[in-house]
Amino acid sequence: MKTMNVGLIGFGTIGSGVVKALRSKRSALREKSGIDIRIARVCDKDLKTKRQVKVDKNLLTGSIGKVLYDPKIDIVIELIGGIRPAKDIVLEALRQGKHVVTANKALLSEAGSEIFSLANKLGLCVGFEASVGGGIPIIRSLKEGFVANRMDLIYGIINGTSNFILSSMTEGGHGFKEALAIAQANGYAERDPRLDISGMDSAHKLAILTALGFGLFVKPGDIYTEGIEDIEAGDIQYAKELGYEVKLLAIAKRAQDMLELRVHPTLIPKSRLLANVGGVYNAIFVKGDLIGENLFYGQGAGAKATSSAVVSDIISIAKEAASGAKVEQCAPFVKDVNGAKVMGDVKTRYYIRFSAIDKPGVLAKISGILGKHRISIASVSQKARKTAKIVPIVMMTHEALERDMAKALKEIDGLSMIKKRSVRIRVED
Repeated sequence: MKTMNVGLIGFGTIGSGVVKALRSKRSALREKSGIDIRIARVCDKDLKTKRQVKVDKNLLTGSIGKVLYDPKIDIVIELIGGIRPAKDIVLEALRQGKHVVTANKALLSEAGSEIFSLANKLGLCVGFEASVGGGIPIIRSLKEGFVANRMDLIYGIINGTSNFILSSMTEGGHGFKEALAIAQANGYAERDPRLDISGMDSAHKLAILTALGFGLFVKPGDIYTEGIEDIEAGDIQYAKELGYEVKLLAIAKRAQDMLELRVHPTLIPKSRLLANVGGVYNAIFVKGDLIGENLFYGQGAGAKATSSAVVSDIISIAKEAASGAKVEQCAPFVKDVNGAKVMGDVKTRYYIRFSAIDKPGVLAKISGILGKHRISIASVSQKARKTAKIVPIVMMTHEALERDMAKALKEIDGLSMIKKRSVRIRVED
């Protein structure tokens, strides 16, 4: 039986989960794969903090070099996160002839092209199943299971923190700040939650899905990104009355030979399965020319779900390496679109909420400006007053260009009768 030695860099929550899984499942993994996975080294800058799993002191080190330059180590597992020094670690591991497994979405979204190019050149594997969707096997499905498909659409809920907050607002009637506090109290949101609630975490993951599904490498900064901070409890309630749920969606949609790439709060019809995904769970919808529509659902984060994905990559790489065949890591990244569409050219339907003074002529003035910018109203309702003389006006529009909507809202928000910046939420039917 072949033995593969792994070296772990990053012994935090996820790293501890990986060690625990490899140790507790060692016998079962050996039987299923025919390969014995041995933990040869565990590296972390903090070796004093107690973990949920005990490791032989002889395996622990604070030196990254003892992992990278150990000739006995076959696979390096990078779980420290961030761009630096993670990028240097991954590239050096490859140069040293070692396969790599990582859960680092930020790294791959920024430097994936460089990393995969080097791995392909050297005939080595980079496993990254854990970078998107936690325990959901979306990466392998796009790389292998759906390889015969021309992808038309990939979109989903890929940030559990934001989904938990929106679910709390929907089910508990909480405001955004209260829902965020509940998420933090339950350990679902960081003390500094900006990466999650701003949509940037979802943008990192969407960049990876875009490379896999469409062969287009983009940086997170090239993806239009909008967070959930401006969503109010009233918007959630108004959306429900209209038959929709509000979700933070990451969207990669084919538009002829171009690709729409965007992350933003979105109204989804209640009848769609994706609309019913609550709490910290993730769900990813995929549409291809052969497979039709598929929905992946499961835990998107946490030590157990993520370690499951990491171990899956380790076994897959170990079996690949044992076969002796040269790996063509970048083969799945075949570009079949010309590029990303400018956000202003995106056409969609909109939910809009205006906060206006309650007096005659306001609705006519707003409608006139929308009409001037080629925006057609599908429905309108004036809600009960929230404060003295201020009323919410909620509209649903027909399809309109993003740039036209932006110009219209800028003009409307400049009116003296509008007392708060208008809220716009895009609709995906």
